[in-house]
Amino acid sequence: MAQFSYKARNASGELTSGVLEATDDSSVAQILVGRNFTPIEITENSQEQIEESAQVSFLTPNVTLDDLVIFSRQMYSLAKSGIPILRAVKGLADTTGSKRMAMALDDVADQLERGRTLSTALNKHDQVFGRLFVSIVHVGENTGKLDEAFLQLSFYLEREQETRKQIKAATRYPMFVLMAIVIAMVIMNMVVIPIFAEMFVSFGAELPLMTRILLATSNFFITKWPFLVVGITVGIYLLVRYLRTETGRYKWDKTKLKLPIVGSIFERTLLGRFARSFSMMLVSGVPLTSALNLVAEAVNNAYMAECILNMRKNIEKGENLSRVASSSKLFTPLVLQMISVGEETGRVDELLAEVAEFYEREVDYDLKSLTSKIEPILISIVAGMVLILALGIFTPMWDMMGAIKG
Repeated sequence: MAQFSYKARNASGELTSGVLEATDDSSVAQILVGRNFTPIEITENSQEQIEESAQVSFLTPNVTLDDLVIFSRQMYSLAKSGIPILRAVKGLADTTGSKRMAMALDDVADQLERGRTLSTALNKHDQVFGRLFVSIVHVGENTGKLDEAFLQLSFYLEREQETRKQIKAATRYPMFVLMAIVIAMVIMNMVVIPIFAEMFVSFGAELPLMTRILLATSNFFITKWPFLVVGITVGIYLLVRYLRTETGRYKWDKTKLKLPIVGSIFERTLLGRFARSFSMMLVSGVPLTSALNLVAEAVNNAYMAECILNMRKNIEKGENLSRVASSSKLFTPLVLQMISVGEETGRVDELLAEVAEFYEREVDYDLKSLTSKIEPILISIVAGMVLILALGIFTPMWDMMGAIKG
């Protein structure tokens, strides 16, 4: 069978492209029409193109959260419509825009043809589909509610996607200002101050302390900049390498929860993620202790993961959820009351969803007000730079002007 690249429009008129294997281009057109696509262009791939498309290098983009959201949504629609899973996976492999996702789904389809379950096939690609994702699919298979499992995953991933977008939007302005400050410092030390330095030397007057500090700093930037660049590069490399170790990641994950201004946002974001994923696991029917294991990985924070695993150990010793949640020191009294009521009424999953919404609303509000909290700090930094520059540059100039008039 030959391989064909195609461009087509779906039922909503959106342009899509992909690759299909068929005997000829008319067969490709029939397959696309059967999937409610309108073919626009179909071309047969050469052997070189086939070999090139099969290659994945470190430059190939990873599977993003957007790809997983789209996959979950499409799988929900296909499973709910009664389309066989194998056919659905093959169709999505042909239409996805991510090369890594396409290769993973092609392998999943091969595993399904060999008689393996969908969750087992997905578990082979743990870099694409996390353990929480696979566990929800596994529960959906066992309960006969695979469509609901993918619907829950799509809601969870969409909420995670929205939170990340809000964090990026809130931090964009401060990062831009900080970059501008760094660029201004470099230009000031390597271009502006040397001009004034020559003028000060020509007068031969005694310079104030702040001026001498500025001149020394500028001289260091000009003469030692290669060592400065190497030092910063090595420092960043060592820091990143340390943070990738188990100890370094644990310490950083614990420290960032205590940072001023943003620490509380990090903490509530993680608690919202914990409550949302824990509720989803319980709704799906995952046992309590197994759910806590999976949620510990889902929060993506080593310090909080350790606290959650300690909660699981205490539950295994016979304690109830509300007591271990209280002893973890992670939750506010309001949340602890909701967990306690949930245990008494048998509605822990529903109240955990309420807890997640509570934290998510708090995070939304904090992110919207983050810029107004950081602005005074950034203004203070800029004002400090202007003050230092004024004291270091203009003070000796005023002294010189006074001496000339005198």
